[in-house]
Amino acid sequence: MLSVLAAFVHHLAAFTLVSALVAEHLLFDRRAARPDRRLQVVDAVYGASAGLLLLAGLARVFYFEKGAAYYFANPYFVTKLVLFIAVALLSAYPTLTFLRWRHTPEVTPAQGRWIPRLLRAQLALVPLIVACAVLMAKGFQ
Repeated sequence: MLSVLAAFVHHLAAFTLVSALVAEHLLFDRRAARPDRRLQVVDAVYGASAGLLLLAGLARVFYFEKGAAYYFANPYFVTKLVLFIAVALLSAYPTLTFLRWRHTPEVTPAQGRWIPRLLRAQLALVPLIVACAVLMAKGFQ
């Protein structure tokens, strides 16, 4: 039963992460003088879901599924993990910017250029992560 719960949390966190990322993309307005305060809340949900996704995924790998040796020998799993890390790194600048807006809520021209690009790059990597998950689950090596 715990493996079912871990799978449920893993999938729910993944859907929440993607939803939050789409919401950030929709809420960000490069032309606004002041950023939408909801971005900070949505980004917190994004970060929390990413952490929960990682923890539930690692629990599945090490405790509930086929074992770490199986997963780490699978190139699609390793690629999925690398892509997840890439998404996390791409989210650093927007997250730090959203946190800075608590003190200075102003969208600079550089932020107006880079934040949408970084959000779209993260969104572009999500289908690749899903494709790797499918290939891995179907036993492709």
